[in-house]
Amino acid sequence: MRMILAAASALLAFTAGASAACDVKAAKLEEAIAAKSELRETANKQTVRDLRTLRDAAIVLETYKYGTECERIVEIVKALAANPEKTIERGGDTDEDKAEDLLEAREPKAAPGTAAPAAPEPTKAK
Repeated sequence: MRMILAAASALLAFTAGASAACDVKAAKLEEAIAAKSELRETANKQTVRDLRTLRDAAIVLETYKYGTECERIVEIVKALAANPEKTIERGGDTDEDKAEDLLEAREPKAAPGTAAPAAPEPTKAK
């Protein structure tokens, strides 16, 4: 009986540790943005959007129980926010074709065999 209790306790401790929540708040992204003047500059809006997108991805991963992956993204967000000069320098890709490809990839696609909804026609003034 003691052996069963010990095994159950060990299993419970293991699963409790394995299912520990990813601490997205630990990234303190909004605090970092407020504290770093470089991240508040208009020219660096895309970098801030990217950091927030990564933070949001961590939240989604946590929701779907991908704790390890979530923690990894939180660490990346912390590292990027801690050194905005380097982050801005590394993220300076201005390839317009790449940007257009990314925008196109974000657009919802119609399911196979269905027509995409038509855009409404502008109304004519009478």
